[in-house]
Amino acid sequence: MTPTLVFDIETIPDVAGIRKLHELPEDLPDPEVAEIAAQKRRVQTGSDFLPAYLHRVVVISCVLRDDEGLRLFSIGEPEANEASAIRRFFEGIDKYVPQIVSWNGRGFDLPVLVNRALQHSVGAACFWDNGRENQDFRFNNYINRFHDRHTDLMDVLSLYGGRGSPLDDVARLAGFPGKVGIRANAVWESYRRGELAAIRNYCEADCVNTYLVFLRFQLMRCALDAARYAEECALVRSTLEKRPEPHWREFLSLWTT
Repeated sequence: MTPTLVFDIETIPDVAGIRKLHELPEDLPDPEVAEIAAQKRRVQTGSDFLPAYLHRVVVISCVLRDDEGLRLFSIGEPEANEASAIRRFFEGIDKYVPQIVSWNGRGFDLPVLVNRALQHSVGAACFWDNGRENQDFRFNNYINRFHDRHTDLMDVLSLYGGRGSPLDDVARLAGFPGKVGIRANAVWESYRRGELAAIRNYCEADCVNTYLVFLRFQLMRCALDAARYAEECALVRSTLEKRPEPHWREFLSLWTT
């Protein structure tokens, strides 16, 4: 079995980087630093969403399906730094050479990860291989938009039309739980309150939703038959039933198909 790695990240404004680029004083509070960057961004683009290089990664959550079963985990515990988390993510790609699956990963998650990896001097040999080291990567690599070694479900399901749908809507309409816990626009406030577990739980739930949508996509494209699809969904259920965290009970109660 080719391993499948579903991933998602949560980020906060990189206040240190913003201070450096805009030459802001060190004693200016972090929320004010972030707001200055948001205001400048609104003037430039009409949106306060910061560019990829000004997002700091606080957690990377993953679902890994391979011959050993199904594993759900997060990289980036509170005591670990950003560079360490990103390094472990790309080391995992080097080790497993998986098919990676995301929701808007090409539009957001991967641009953030590679920009931050660049800043931290993190190596990512397998991710960047386009056939120089492995000839198979000439025809199926992580970089090419139309190769499935990275399947960005939001991009694929829009037929590469550039107007993707929200994961929460797609998941719920398919009978899956959708988002549980905090929302993406509340991550910065949650981080400032020290609610790191809530951020991690939210990110992991998004990962599982993405994996469930991926399984349905595999069924739709006949890469899985009905029996195998049911087996894979049952594996997800049984894995979550063994988890002690309360939000997984809520997640399972919302899963209707």
